[in-house]
Amino acid sequence: MTENMEGLELKDRLNLIENMIAEGRRGTESWGWAFVFWGVAYYIAIAWSSGGFGGPTWSRNYLAWPVTMIGGVVLSWILAARKSRKQPATTIGRSIGSVWAGMGISTFPIMFALGFSGRMDTHTAVAIIGAMLGAANMTSSIILKWKMQFACGVVWLTTGAASCFLSENQAGILFLVAIFFCQIVFGIYGMIADSRKQKVNGTGQGVSHA
Repeated sequence: MTENMEGLELKDRLNLIENMIAEGRRGTESWGWAFVFWGVAYYIAIAWSSGGFGGPTWSRNYLAWPVTMIGGVVLSWILAARKSRKQPATTIGRSIGSVWAGMGISTFPIMFALGFSGRMDTHTAVAIIGAMLGAANMTSSIILKWKMQFACGVVWLTTGAASCFLSENQAGILFLVAIFFCQIVFGIYGMIADSRKQKVNGTGQGVSHA
């Protein structure tokens, strides 16, 4: 009798963990817009720093990345605050949010200092961003047991490491490709998956077992 009760209790705990992981993945999918948002922000910063928007050279060298990143942080914070009021927080959701918040807080001062000092170069930028995004995606994917996000982490880490050995143009192209697949495509995938689950569950509060 005791063994049966222990077996049922263990099964209930495993089911609870699986449901928490599924809900965490579901929550990440609902934030797919943030991946797309920052993918676009990176493209804007790259285009500005490369002279795509014209303007004086000093603005491209000193303002492109700092201004774009500060603007991105402010706008994404406003959008995230509105979304958080509509979506109840969960323990695993707060854990994933902490991973990304820590990544952002760690990356911002370094990128700001490099950009404002005029010492930002393609190799350095790609290496830092690739390492930070790779670590955040991998940590999140391990918690959520999500192979697709783990693949994004591998792509970012590979991009960051490879940039140290490639020419500046090659590193830049690789960075653009990584942004497209790991930010834009992955973000759109999350948005589509979240939209489908909202239609199936009606309220959008159901869990994902994908």
